[in-house]
Amino acid sequence: MRVVDGVRLAVRALVYVTLGGVALIAIATVASVLGPALALDLATPAMAAWWTVFTAVVVQGVPFLLLGTLVSAAVEAFVPERVFSRLLPRNPALAVPVAGAAGVVLPGCECASVPVAGSLMRRGVAPAAALAFLLSAPAINPVVLVATSIAFPGQPLMVAGRLVASLAAAVVMGWLWVRFGKEQWLRLPKGRTAPTAPSSGWARLHDFRSGLQHDFLHAGGFLVVGAAAAATFNIVVPRSVLDVFTGSPWLSVLLLAVLAVVLCVCSEADAFVAASLTGFSPTARLAFMVVGPMVDLKLIALQAGTFGRAFALRFSAVTWLVAVTSSVLVGWWLL
Repeated sequence: MRVVDGVRLAVRALVYVTLGGVALIAIATVASVLGPALALDLATPAMAAWWTVFTAVVVQGVPFLLLGTLVSAAVEAFVPERVFSRLLPRNPALAVPVAGAAGVVLPGCECASVPVAGSLMRRGVAPAAALAFLLSAPAINPVVLVATSIAFPGQPLMVAGRLVASLAAAVVMGWLWVRFGKEQWLRLPKGRTAPTAPSSGWARLHDFRSGLQHDFLHAGGFLVVGAAAAATFNIVVPRSVLDVFTGSPWLSVLLLAVLAVVLCVCSEADAFVAASLTGFSPTARLAFMVVGPMVDLKLIALQAGTFGRAFALRFSAVTWLVAVTSSVLVGWWLL
């Protein structure tokens, strides 16, 4: 009976989330058709333009957000954590690139990557390898790369640039921790109480449902906020001010790298926000997509709560510098 109830619970959760996603897409689509006309009547053309950008980002991002949270919840619920520790080499320097590359086939959102990294450390995985996975998983997983290809149609080099720059930044950060990291900087997460019996199928299905619900609602909220911020940025910021940054390759990269930290857009949807920032160079938009999944305000808060404030401040600052540098180098090479 427990298995049957668990299956029913999982199916019900999938139906609710799927219907909710479809309903959100339908509402956003209708709003995108009626919104501009209504805005023109009630406000100004600028309001209509804002609404068009906002709904375009949301409508394009929601399907990939739903797919990403489905895969992320399934991996967390059904893939044992010991799989990671068995596949990684014992030498931390060798484990770092392997853990970084694992992000390509083991997707997860940035919100989930912090607790997963903590779990890996509790299971004996070298901190450098766990941190490399923490940075790479939300940045280079298949859902993110496919979303990037849809957001930038006909621009395969943008997808390749995101993959190369993000993976390079994650591996470099892992190696930097091997060389310079100190144990006193990192507060290892406390271990959980060992269960008295193996996890049942019902418990795993319950974890899947809970993870799916949390990730979709949590990341969906950040998608909406990010879409609104991107639309506001496109409409409100005077063109004269924008030209100061877009006219300088360095200033444009730095501006979008800072904007990525502030907007906190989910990695499954940030490509659509970046694509909407048409006034900026490809390298600047690449920096937005590389920095965002690795350093933003919500990630800094999560890292501080899991590993300690001293670690979060140092790690985030260095990660931001490495991610920006990687984006500039890869952008100069490929874009």
